[in-house]
Amino acid sequence: MNQNQKKKATIGMALIPILFLVVSLFYVIIIKEAGADVHIPLFSAAMFAAIFAMVVLKYTWVELEEGIVDVIKMSMGAIIILMIIGMVVGTWIASGIVPTMIYYGLKVLSPGIFLIATLLICSIVALATGSSWTTAATVGIALMGVGTGLGININMIGGAIISGAYFGDKMSPLSDTTNLAPAVSGAKLFDHIKHMIYTTGPSYIIALVVFGVLGLQASGNVDQSSINEVFAALESTFTINPLLLLIPVIVIGAVIMKVPAIPGLFGGAILGAAAMLIFQDGYNLLDTINVLHYGNEFDTGVGMVNDLLNRGGMDSMMWTISLILCALTFGGVMEKTGMLRALADGILSVLKGRGGLVLSTVLTAIFMNIIAGDQYLAIVIPGRMYKESYDKMGLHPKNLSRALEDSATLTSPLVPWNTCGAYMISTLGLAPFTYIPYCIINICNPIISVIYGYTGITMHPAEEVEKAA
Repeated sequence: MNQNQKKKATIGMALIPILFLVVSLFYVIIIKEAGADVHIPLFSAAMFAAIFAMVVLKYTWVELEEGIVDVIKMSMGAIIILMIIGMVVGTWIASGIVPTMIYYGLKVLSPGIFLIATLLICSIVALATGSSWTTAATVGIALMGVGTGLGININMIGGAIISGAYFGDKMSPLSDTTNLAPAVSGAKLFDHIKHMIYTTGPSYIIALVVFGVLGLQASGNVDQSSINEVFAALESTFTINPLLLLIPVIVIGAVIMKVPAIPGLFGGAILGAAAMLIFQDGYNLLDTINVLHYGNEFDTGVGMVNDLLNRGGMDSMMWTISLILCALTFGGVMEKTGMLRALADGILSVLKGRGGLVLSTVLTAIFMNIIAGDQYLAIVIPGRMYKESYDKMGLHPKNLSRALEDSATLTSPLVPWNTCGAYMISTLGLAPFTYIPYCIINICNPIISVIYGYTGITMHPAEEVEKAA
């Protein structure tokens, strides 16, 4: 098919596959709330979008397949990491690492300070590693166990972990998204990080207040007999040894030392497998392979502890990976055919002025997280689209890079079929959507960014050199 024969996508055309997707998701999520997953609606919407593009926009299937593969390529690293995280979770539970973290955490932390402590711990680890995923897969899993043992709502715990992890990820110079946003917008890395303090700082303070209030409400609900049951179940099933805590320290240290994520995390899984053989009774080499692949099946005699520990293994991530692939297939078709760009152009044509420009950036990034299912696309595509508009308005590129991170990075874990949302749900054992109200930083940050856009607070003008360029 000759390139000249293709039609340019309009916003009306782009809305047709979107409407198909929304109706399909609405049916399985709202009407059929008892049952179906969202995989088939996502994949069906991708095929509908592909047929629409071939019939109306005159694309060939070969071209559409190329677009799908290109988008999936961008997330293959994340997909491999997901598989490895499943292995890490499996061996770290079976070896006693996670049970030891839960055991000592229950002894040290009290319900009143737990949520604030969770926010601070995850913030520090994510700042040091530059990775929200590593944070969730290490201290996050342990904190879920501790909080559950203290009788705290699992969604509150998940919200505190995600808030802290994404604060640290966003503000760390080691983070991939923190480097990607200024690269796309034309800002400098540390100018970008300093500029984010103005929006992220107030969001963090709000989170501390909210989790402090929630912690005070939870402090009266602790059931010491339940905690004693957890202690007894862990002691009877595992050898609890503080030496096991060295393995998470080693893995986090490796990430800080810039060991690539895939070999670094797989090394953590292997260390966990070795710890199974050294510290726990009754395991052989074949058992470690099975745990790496299939995860754990314990019967501790306490249902809550079983729910916490019967997890992990590479297989446990396949549901998540298939969900991500379905979402990226839809995103690839929409990106290749220009329908995503048409939607973003339509938004910008309605929202005018400096505030409208920031709101357009934020809404487009959130929309990309929902439709394309990947936070990297949610940074790159709006960054491409709006860079010239920020330049024409005389705004410093760091305003664009901040808006991208305030929206694309922070809202990605709130979308269950986004790579980040699917990862957090699988890793922390959360149910889709239920944890979102407690992701305080992730909710507040985009709102504050838009308020600054309309009021002009910290919206720095371009420097003279940039204006001349």
